[in-house]
Amino acid sequence: MRHGYLTIQRPGPLSTLQDRGRFGVRRLGVTQGGPTDLHAWAWANWLLGNPWGSPALEITLGGLMLTAEQPCTLALCGADMQARRNEQPQPNWQAFELNTGDTLTLNMARLGVRAYLAVAGGFIAEKVLGSTACVVRDGLGGHKGDGSALAAGDRLAFTPTARPIPNRHLPADTIPDTIPNYNAEPRLALIPGAQFRFFDDQSLIDAFNSPWTVDPRSDRMGIRLQGSLLHCSMDAMISEGIVLGAVQVPPDGQPIVLLNDRQTIGGYPRLGTLTPLACARLAQCRPGQRLWLTTTTATEAQQEYRAFRAQF
Repeated sequence: MRHGYLTIQRPGPLSTLQDRGRFGVRRLGVTQGGPTDLHAWAWANWLLGNPWGSPALEITLGGLMLTAEQPCTLALCGADMQARRNEQPQPNWQAFELNTGDTLTLNMARLGVRAYLAVAGGFIAEKVLGSTACVVRDGLGGHKGDGSALAAGDRLAFTPTARPIPNRHLPADTIPDTIPNYNAEPRLALIPGAQFRFFDDQSLIDAFNSPWTVDPRSDRMGIRLQGSLLHCSMDAMISEGIVLGAVQVPPDGQPIVLLNDRQTIGGYPRLGTLTPLACARLAQCRPGQRLWLTTTTATEAQQEYRAFRAQF
């Protein structure tokens, strides 16, 4: 089947192609990748009827401009980047069409940090170790297969779909829950970890009863939090595997939440692990934004995630 193309006029600070992520290879020292905001990424694909795991663009902070070489249907979810289609406002969290020569422009984000752009039929890219997820640090995946972020002049291939594209809209009764208020101070659910009991009582009180602030020194590898100093009685530990959302506490007492491009092992004690949907919400927090940590159980986290996945 003949491919369609979107031409990148302006890439923005960091725009990458992300499918669901790269799994089953951490034993090789290869990290997961994938969308840092799983929630917005999933809804962008759902609006177009794309199967779970379809690659979509993750646009960080905005600044993207592209032109359609062929007619296509797109969906945009996540951060509000004041999108414009042919200089006319294009609302977020919905599907829309571009005709040949039409331009989509995303300005700098005013709510949230990351937006997700999906195309009906799915973007086409070579899989590396079973995934197209772009990990710039490792030089893996993405639209060229070498971990490259988008650059001006790049052409993104997609598969024009012959099937009818569903006329989907977010369910009206779920919109308040589906579209987050990125300005609000989120409460992020954390499953206590193996080293939880080694933190002193005051640290645990502070961790869950005082606000945290997102440090500007944050990226797809991890988000640093600023707040009360946390003290752990463990002087040293053997490095162990690191999962998505692990909250490591280095000697300076300030937690680091490890995200999709994290290292595969680490030797700092962990307060616990954020749930996948808590990680997704954290990925939209801007530097300086306040948030709160709450505790949950593995069972509750699994039930929440299964309910989320059941929608797709």
